[in-house]
Amino acid sequence: MAEEEAPVAEKRIIEERVYTIPLKTARYVPPNRRANKAVRTLKKFIERHFKTENVIILPEVNEKIWERGIEKPPRKIRVKASKDSEGIVEVSLAVEE
Repeated sequence: MAEEEAPVAEKRIIEERVYTIPLKTARYVPPNRRANKAVRTLKKFIERHFKTENVIILPEVNEKIWERGIEKPPRKIRVKASKDSEGIVEVSLAVEE
C-alpha cells in the first residue's frame, strides 16, 4: 500500500526587487545606538515599499550592518528583497556582479 503524503505548502516568490537603501538617518542618533537605528531604518524602508509588516532580515544582512561595530554602520546597503505568496518579505544581500 502506498502512503500518501500531505501536500506541502510551497512558498512561491511573487516579487523580487533590488534596492540600495540609504542608512544616513543612523548618523543622527548617539554613536552607541547607530547600528540598531540602521537595522530599524532598513526594516521600515522595506515595509513601506512592499506594503507589509512581515519582514525577515537574514543574518547576513545584519552581520554586514554590524561589521564595523555599533558606532560605524555603513552609509548605504544594497539588498535584494523577495516577497512570497504568504506576504512575507525576506531581505538578503544583493549579489555583486
